[in-house]
Amino acid sequence: MATYNRLPVTFARGEGVWLWDTEGRRYLDALSGIAVCGLGHAHPAVTAALGEQAGRLIHTSNLYRIAEQERLAALLTQVSRMERAFFANSGAEANEAAIKLARLYAHRRGIESPSILVAEHSFHGRTLATLSATGNRKVQAGFEPLVQGFVRVPYDDLEAIEIAATNRSNIVAVLIEPIQGEGGIRIPAEDYLSQLRALCDRNGWLLMLDEVQTGMGRTGRLFAFEHAGIQPDVLTLAKGLGNGVPIGACLARGPAAEVFTPGSHGSTFGGNPLVCRVARAVIETIQTERLAENAAAQGEYLLDSLRAALVQTSGVIEVRGKGLMIGIELDRPCGELVRQALAAGLLINVTAERVIRLLPPLIINPDQVDLLVGTLAALIQDFLGREGAAEPRPRAVA
Repeated sequence: MATYNRLPVTFARGEGVWLWDTEGRRYLDALSGIAVCGLGHAHPAVTAALGEQAGRLIHTSNLYRIAEQERLAALLTQVSRMERAFFANSGAEANEAAIKLARLYAHRRGIESPSILVAEHSFHGRTLATLSATGNRKVQAGFEPLVQGFVRVPYDDLEAIEIAATNRSNIVAVLIEPIQGEGGIRIPAEDYLSQLRALCDRNGWLLMLDEVQTGMGRTGRLFAFEHAGIQPDVLTLAKGLGNGVPIGACLARGPAAEVFTPGSHGSTFGGNPLVCRVARAVIETIQTERLAENAAAQGEYLLDSLRAALVQTSGVIEVRGKGLMIGIELDRPCGELVRQALAAGLLINVTAERVIRLLPPLIINPDQVDLLVGTLAALIQDFLGREGAAEPRPRAVA
């Protein structure tokens, strides 16, 4: 079905940060399959885990104990300091599980019509419940009636949440991204998550963090919430957890960890031996190769280099990011840069119409950062020069 407007390229193989198309042309992948292939392409640890497990056992179903699922759950809860894990097949499914968990948590406390606070410009998935939670009208259009039970507030606005708390007695949880990805790499104030944690504690709400894009080392820590020194009640993961193998996870701690009971949620494929073995290899590789630390170091270098290269470029509003999650906001729509970058051997993405999104593999090195910056800065300067100056807007490049 015509659900994608695909670019005119087909990739045949990959290695590290590189992809080769069917014509033999090489591309620097600065998108990682949208924050998925954090270890890069064809990483030996992933290849070995896939081959070894596929030769032993792929699927039995959750009617039985699954040793690899138990091993992954033990490792994942240890590194995240959560208590229990439910495994699904995607980020949308992980968030769907979190939404169901919050509602069940509420009903068991006598709240018949619970609401979950969500943010404007957020993205939580494309299932009916997660697109209803999403703060993007384009994602929702045509799928009405939407699922009820979501209260939307501006992102990075604690006062708006306080007002919502005053006006509503049925709020049970907050579902938020530590950094908004699809929303344009929007980074909140440094104390936003810690203040949000305190607010949830005061009101008895669950703090549910959607780390589908920010998790697994992407921001320079294994999980983005670690930057704030807090602990969520519910944590959702996917994307980089499997390095391309479809897996999602909904983790919980405290009372939230006890909500689901046999029959209240499930998945046929979720957490099968193959995906869990690969995800365990991914986590172990991130740890042993210190890839979160590399993401922090290379992300800082990438951010500084981009700001230096674009500081005099009219039309660049802001270069922002954390770790290897970078956004370059222009003063005009710039979707055509995706095809221009493709022609130059560089894979990028544009989100929120005006923001160039960079999500390179966590294994990227300084030479590859230099190539990325040189190629992209030239493309941006040429694009803005040809387009002419738009209406001036505040700039925050440096």
